[in-house]
Amino acid sequence: MQNNPRLTDTNALRRNRARADLTTGMFLHEAAITEVQDRLNMVNREFTAPAVVTGFPGVWSTCLPNAKLISDNDTLDLQPQRHDLVIHGLGLHWADDPVGQIIQCRRALKDDGLCLVVTFGGKTLHELRASLAQAEAEITGGLSPRVAPMGEIRDLGALLQRSGLALPVADSLPLKVTYESPWALMNDLRSMGEGNALIDRLRHATRRSIFTRASEIYTETFMEAGRVPATFELIFLTGWAPDASQPQPLRPGSATNRLADALSTPEFKLPK
Repeated sequence: MQNNPRLTDTNALRRNRARADLTTGMFLHEAAITEVQDRLNMVNREFTAPAVVTGFPGVWSTCLPNAKLISDNDTLDLQPQRHDLVIHGLGLHWADDPVGQIIQCRRALKDDGLCLVVTFGGKTLHELRASLAQAEAEITGGLSPRVAPMGEIRDLGALLQRSGLALPVADSLPLKVTYESPWALMNDLRSMGEGNALIDRLRHATRRSIFTRASEIYTETFMEAGRVPATFELIFLTGWAPDASQPQPLRPGSATNRLADALSTPEFKLPK
């Protein structure tokens, strides 16, 4: 593993997760679990040795009853080539080394095993991020880290290839949740265990005037039909541990049929 700059205060993250409301705050995890189960049902495969990497084992235990639950620490408690399915459940945005996390999942797979990662994408909470940034810039003249960085789908999809997985696929599921006010959204984020755990966050209480101004900006800019929306983008990344039985790309120049013949069209050479 390469040494990366620290992103997350792991003590703060554990504290935030311990304070999460597992009754009302886990609806995004529940939506992710439902999506994962639907996708697995479309795979013509029975998985007998699955593992789930998660910060909320009590919630993700419902995903696959026979799965081994693994804490999403920097070093995952996964044994090499032990599992035919590894799911990384909604914790990658807090990882200091996301590529390293997926590589560890890849190494834990048997040949032709499936890795399925669900994580938050870059559109997540874009309304709140913009409102907080504008409010803080107006009042203090600067910005401080408040929301964990989340990758765009193209960048996240590239992590699969970098980790050595075959047949990589990335797709997104945007979800819009509406609230009575931005204050209700911020309370909900605490219930989710998604409070600010960035290592470079301010270590003193933020002025209430910043949150008040952010709430005003949020409402003025984004309110719809008397409620404020919050976007959550779920990115799903799937890839397989390489195996000889998988489809292989043809070598360049190895085609035996002409495209023009397949399309029943005349072929014209371009002038040099």
